[in-house]
Amino acid sequence: MKWNWGYGLAAFYTIFVGALVFQVWKSTQYDHALVSDHYYEDDINYQEHYDKLVNTRNLTTDLLILEDEDRQLVKLQFPDELGEPQGKVRLFCPSAGNRDVVVEVRTDNRGIQLVSTEDLKPGLWRIKVDWEAGGVPYYKEEVVQL
Repeated sequence: MKWNWGYGLAAFYTIFVGALVFQVWKSTQYDHALVSDHYYEDDINYQEHYDKLVNTRNLTTDLLILEDEDRQLVKLQFPDELGEPQGKVRLFCPSAGNRDVVVEVRTDNRGIQLVSTEDLKPGLWRIKVDWEAGGVPYYKEEVVQL
């Protein structure tokens, strides 16, 4: 059999189609999930989020987020000046959205809340605290390595 331009053209198109099929298959294996399921709503409500950050920055005593690896806890120390806080604590895993954990803010009489991390997989986590005290909203976010 003699190699001519017809065989070359057939080989080129076969390789080209094979490469396209491989790329399509590879793209179906990738998780295309956004960081947030409510991306557009979050973008519209950004001014409210910014106001919470400004309120948090103006506090005389900041919210302390401390991790205790030995006891597998995250300790949240809310400022005493605010009174009883209400809100949510979100433990956000950037690598997998299905691992996120949301906990209600429930402090003791000293303004301390302990959040267990023993069921969480090791890795990078963002602690997002969205709370309100005295009718004023606040927000703080911190990165921890569990």
